Amino acid sequence: MNLHAEDLIAPGAKLEKPASGFEFTEGPAANAAGDVFFTDQPNDRILKWSVEGKLSTFLKPCGRSNGLCFDREGNLWACADEKNELWRIDPQGKATVVVKDFEGKKLNGPNDLWIHPDGSIFFTDPFYKRPYWKRDAAEPEQKAVYRLSADRKKPTRVAEGFEQPNGIIGTPDGKILYVADIGAGKTYAYAIQPEGRLAGKRLFCDMGSDGMTIDREGNVYLTGKGVTVFDKSGKQIAQIPVPEPWTANVCFGGKDMRTLFITASKGFYSLRMRVQGAGSQ
Repeated sequence: MNLHAEDLIAPGAKLEKPASGFEFTEGPAANAAGDVFFTDQPNDRILKWSVEGKLSTFLKPCGRSNGLCFDREGNLWACADEKNELWRIDPQGKATVVVKDFEGKKLNGPNDLWIHPDGSIFFTDPFYKRPYWKRDAAEPEQKAVYRLSADRKKPTRVAEGFEQPNGIIGTPDGKILYVADIGAGKTYAYAIQPEGRLAGKRLFCDMGSDGMTIDREGNVYLTGKGVTVFDKSGKQIAQIPVPEPWTANVCFGGKDMRTLFITASKGFYSLRMRVQGAGSQ
């Protein structure tokens, strides 16, 4: 079946902007109820857009959080960019630092993450020099992808050789991991082995991405200039324009997980979809 934008978007639906007034929005993630949490990184806060359509501040300060993802227990995991850490934030907003280094070296700056159905966490670690850092160079020389084991004890490096790994998403069955190398302008697919190792790296598409999501039909949504959708074979099937200089990230949310939420520059956008978002939850 050849899908097009009109096959993905709900009939008659238009892009909406339910909230604005941010400096730079990033990292949207939906909890089990469909509430969407996202970051306003320059203002060091995580915001919540409820299914009732109300905006509130969930956590401030938030360690300059970037990418976010919920686990099955309802904890929000955050790439806390300020000190290059990975945080677990409970539903009450209490944060715990879970990963602060790799083999004794400070990480380069965890950027985005995805939680596997088995509870392990895959995250990207590019190097974007921040004005609030005191260092000028990457400590692990490799800009890589890491996996935090389900027991949350230790991260291992599972993929490397990227220019700047950024967006990351996996299929809900836990078998395929997509990693965007935004520096190289490419997105790769890996087969996730039972023990968590990655194998069979292949080019998925000739486009990089900041943040990413996936729907239940296996279509992958990439960001940058608007939202570009590829089917599971890597063929581009849709382009959703967003009237902002940069689209940073995207997720599905709402009570029925059929609303696409888009964080783009200073805006927060939504679009009703026919397709439903796929999560590992």
